[in-house]
Amino acid sequence: MIDYSQFPERQILCIDMKSFYASVAAVDLGLDPLTCYLAVVGSTERQGSVVLAASPRLKKEFGIKTTNRLFEIPNDPRIKVVNPKMGLFIKVSTEITKLFYRYVPPNAVHTYSVDESFLNVKGLEKIWGDPETIASKIQADIQHDFGLPCTVGIGPNMLIAKLALDLESKKAPNGIAKWSYEDIPKKLWPISPLSEMWGIGRRVEKTLHGMGIFNVGQLANYPLELLEKKFGVMGNQLYHHAWGVDLSEIGAPIMEGQISFGKSQILMRDYKEEYEIKAVVLEMCEEVAKRARDSRKIGRTISFGLGYSKDEFGGGFHRSRTIENPTNVTMDIYNVCLQLMKENYSGQTVRSVSLSITKLVDDYEMQLDLFDVNGWKKREIGYTVDKIRNKYGAAAILRAVSFTGAGTALHRSKLVGGHKE
Repeated sequence: MIDYSQFPERQILCIDMKSFYASVAAVDLGLDPLTCYLAVVGSTERQGSVVLAASPRLKKEFGIKTTNRLFEIPNDPRIKVVNPKMGLFIKVSTEITKLFYRYVPPNAVHTYSVDESFLNVKGLEKIWGDPETIASKIQADIQHDFGLPCTVGIGPNMLIAKLALDLESKKAPNGIAKWSYEDIPKKLWPISPLSEMWGIGRRVEKTLHGMGIFNVGQLANYPLELLEKKFGVMGNQLYHHAWGVDLSEIGAPIMEGQISFGKSQILMRDYKEEYEIKAVVLEMCEEVAKRARDSRKIGRTISFGLGYSKDEFGGGFHRSRTIENPTNVTMDIYNVCLQLMKENYSGQTVRSVSLSITKLVDDYEMQLDLFDVNGWKKREIGYTVDKIRNKYGAAAILRAVSFTGAGTALHRSKLVGGHKE
């Protein structure tokens, strides 16, 4: 058994805006988010467009989820289908964060995503009341000011607050659930499948199944040394998370070595020609390299993957390669992707592309290569082009492939958050 007395007992709220995009879109149209039938899709002009958000009632009565496509939405006069207004969504999210500052100082707020935040309300009991009271007040304020519903999980740390949110608050009559360390065995351990627990994806779940672990209780009672042997540092985290232990602080910076730069893209159509796929890969290499340069980082490991179309019955590959000299030069990253593509791609129809660079170090650690006399020049060209784009916009300078039928960068440069404003 773990001695919980050695861990901090904070009061953390995890606040989640219910069907945020769909709810904001509903309010914008003068509709009730909880009773209307509304879907936000990538583009109302494309039948294959992905559903980005659905109102609670549309989910419940029609079974529409974010994995659906526009053509799968029933032709029902009650259902409204709208384009995303990313500018509006971001503005509302920002205003909700400002609302949190009425109750806690900025350093007690951690914005986890556009629709989810953590608040540390420890020590505010004499001002606002206990955590449940504060959660209720914030709920009422958001409803009054924005007309939006939200749910709240409460716990002694960020992990337990998130688990309370995901596993209980969304089903609670008042949308609020509070968990303590003592609740972990009875509320968390029975959870199965494992992927329902925050932090466990399908891949890890499959590996755990192979070890005879099918629920969180079995994970919590599995020998720690065996988990560490199998997963390394992640095994230690899995074990302690199964016990509800989380020492992360609100607003704590990401630890050095954990940062990566990446991008994944679901293509607007099937790509059947190899030259078209390479055009998109080059654009993505440019974007990921720029993000690394903006942070003055260079990476040693490049991960690249292609996801195949439904016509190919799905599937794909994802491979990584570590290079000797870390880089943030677009063409260096692109050439590694081409190598991985040559080794793993056999002409299938492609619908998605993913790319990331990891094992980062600061850019000033870059070493000159005697066999690449133009290496320093290529690096400087990248930074020069970035300055122009930062000043005049992402489309100020584009590679020629972006103006072909295969390119997507020109279209995406006009979007906010990947979608129309």
